[in-house]
Amino acid sequence: MDVVIREYRPEDLEAVHAINQAEVPAVGEETADALAHIASQCCVALTVEVADGTGAVPAIAGFTFVLPPRADYSSLNYTWFGERYDEFIYLDRVAIAPAFQRRGIGRMVYDEVQRRGAEAWPTANVLALEVNLKPRNDTSLAFHASLGFVEVGRREGDDDKVVSMQIKPLP
Repeated sequence: MDVVIREYRPEDLEAVHAINQAEVPAVGEETADALAHIASQCCVALTVEVADGTGAVPAIAGFTFVLPPRADYSSLNYTWFGERYDEFIYLDRVAIAPAFQRRGIGRMVYDEVQRRGAEAWPTANVLALEVNLKPRNDTSLAFHASLGFVEVGRREGDDDKVVSMQIKPLP
């Protein structure tokens, strides 16, 4: 399995939207237009391609969108971090298609996000994100803890959701 992490391109939107919707509620449900707008605000937007070694066109296996401070984005979770941190990058979403999960791709994506995020927004001192507590996402909580993320607060939403607000210092 050959994994390539590359810059997101607008022609990736259909596949990215399908992956996003397949991973709800681990990521927020969005229309394709909303995802296109989020991508337009990113300091880092990446697509993951996986080739199977047969010479076939690589499959889009996942994506991630990372926003800088003061982006045109109305997410309450993003706003929460913006009220508390001047310089941060916000991992809005990372989603890997079910057929490609549990293969180490997520860890590769996070390594790339940290590297490219520090280059794209050098004044950022933390990578910020949230993980669902209600509905509880134990797999994501354990994964983020293994990467060094720590909880800095919790936020309850109007939609009966509770999220753990987490950060990891950037080098």
